[in-house]
Amino acid sequence: MRLIAENLGGERGGEHLFSGLDFTVSAGQALLVTGPNGAGKSTLLRIIAGLLPQTDGKLRLEGAPAEFDGLVAAAHYLGHLNAMKPVLSIEENLRFWQSFNGNGPCSIAEALERVNLGDIGHLPFGYLSTGQKRRASIARLLLSERPVWLLDEPTAGLDKASELQFAGLMQAHLNGGGIIVAATHLPLGLGGAKELALGATV
Repeated sequence: MRLIAENLGGERGGEHLFSGLDFTVSAGQALLVTGPNGAGKSTLLRIIAGLLPQTDGKLRLEGAPAEFDGLVAAAHYLGHLNAMKPVLSIEENLRFWQSFNGNGPCSIAEALERVNLGDIGHLPFGYLSTGQKRRASIARLLLSERPVWLLDEPTAGLDKASELQFAGLMQAHLNGGGIIVAATHLPLGLGGAKELALGATV
């Protein structure tokens, strides 16, 4: 499996952000997208996720498992917002996402245990701290099988212990043949990750 971008260009709100991007990320590899604010890191992830159109170039996923019809279907996207309803409990939110995306390797209870939220799944999402909200959204990645993880500043709000825990979850995904593309200002604890540095000006 390979995620391939050729001569990729993108814009936000009519403003040109990047062009001529070429990269390949193979199964078991992570690509860290770095650069200053406004360089287009989030825009690139949204293009890969199918949420924004590219202005130029080609983007494809080769060798994806047969059950996924193309790149968009094969990808989990974790953006700046956690995509959870505040009035619903953590478990209710995760149950919605599991019904929407399909079952995967973990049950809801198992996913919550893996992010150290197993004892508070009954609480409304809106009651959680910033770090707990982020961990709950990370649990969503574990519920439904997707070979490509697109992560936008995934460790924002996490303490050091949670960062290490998430690094282990990401490494397990890579060890299983998955792909990660992450926009980040901080190291994610993934040895051997490739880096794509977007420009200092926009």
